[in-house]
Amino acid sequence: MPTALVAVEQSFLRSERVVDDSLAIRMLPFGAVVFVRLLKLRRIRDWLIGLSEKSNPGIWGGMLCRKRYIDEKVEASRNEIEAVVSLGAGLDSRLFRLPVLSGLPTWEIDQRENIEAKEKRLRTALGAIPANVKLVTVDFDRDDLGAILEAQGYSASKRTFFVWEAVTQYLTEQGVRATFAWLAKAEPGSRIAFTYVRKSFLTGKTLYGWESGYKRFVATKIWLFGMEPEDCAPLLDGYGWRVLEDVGYDELAARCIQPTGRQMLSTPVERMVYAEKI
Repeated sequence: MPTALVAVEQSFLRSERVVDDSLAIRMLPFGAVVFVRLLKLRRIRDWLIGLSEKSNPGIWGGMLCRKRYIDEKVEASRNEIEAVVSLGAGLDSRLFRLPVLSGLPTWEIDQRENIEAKEKRLRTALGAIPANVKLVTVDFDRDDLGAILEAQGYSASKRTFFVWEAVTQYLTEQGVRATFAWLAKAEPGSRIAFTYVRKSFLTGKTLYGWESGYKRFVATKIWLFGMEPEDCAPLLDGYGWRVLEDVGYDELAARCIQPTGRQMLSTPVERMVYAEKI
């Protein structure tokens, strides 16, 4: 869904886009490509955006904002990092479309079925997997992430930018903490950008207008882990990371959407964190 949404975004005028990504549509399966092509018709596109915003207010703008935010942080850190690791990369094209990352050692990690689909799409879109990129199969809740990455040539001595976008909510707390225990070994000066879902939403205390999202993701036990802003800094501090920003999507919308002139909602269900290894 996030990659399809970014592909749809390309049908807007360049001045109206939150994210530029000509590769996104080439990462999608045939059915999704047809869907995206249909949404080039503004009337259908506006209807679908309105429908998604009605059922889960801010979901469309939130996904775009988090991608734009991470893109900007990765680009701004290019001269300070020596590698990039994308944890739970899905079909995201970031590591293949940002010119500043060309030639930089990168690792993309996800479950086997996602990595296999990603590899197939990349070979179709690009002709081959870029030599600087390694696609790695990992189950965050079960596998030894460090050992697997080390076997794939990654060294914790490299200042690394870690991208962990829209993943933590799908893991158990044990899986999240195990990943942070590995991240505790990262070289000082490394950076991470990751998202988390509000715990108050997972407990049902506050649904933020996302009743359908609660039924789809929480009641079915698809989303498992969440926390509140006051929990974030203490958690990261315990693993040697300092929070630089813990940002709500309303603030991201003001930064990323407002300049386009478009009127889009933001959602408080998810937040974005940017942190540095100390």
